Amino acid sequence: MDLLIRHATPQDTGTVFHLVQQLAIYEKLEREMVASEADFRNALFGERRLAEALLAFADEVPVGLALYFRTFPTFIGRAGLHLEDLFVEPAHRSKGIGKALLRRLGQIAKQENLGRIEWTVLTWNQPSIDFYHHLGAVTMEDWRVCRLSGDALNELAE
Repeated sequence: MDLLIRHATPQDTGTVFHLVQQLAIYEKLEREMVASEADFRNALFGERRLAEALLAFADEVPVGLALYFRTFPTFIGRAGLHLEDLFVEPAHRSKGIGKALLRRLGQIAKQENLGRIEWTVLTWNQPSIDFYHHLGAVTMEDWRVCRLSGDALNELAE
């Protein structure tokens, strides 16, 4: 297998969108997938870039995605990366593609002198948890993700 990892370009917006849709299906969260392809084009390549994406190609076919953005962990006083989504098509798993995407993120973090890479993982996704632990990642058991959206966010903002 010929593997290529590269940054997404505006021409890849449809591919990024498709892979995120596949991730939503895998995570049983397709009802929460309300973003459009135009939303991704604007977020990744618009005037104010909010995120970046790496794509993995196996024999020139797009099979994986790492979507990430910069953070500022105050306790370490320098920027970090938040990996929002890591996805490899099921037929291409266990071939080193996920690790290659994470390795490239590690290289970006090192090149930019970033303090860390963080991400979340669903508690039921034991294969991914095991994979991350094998790479040396630590599960932050004392932390919980909090979310405000929809009506709760609107009420807070009023």
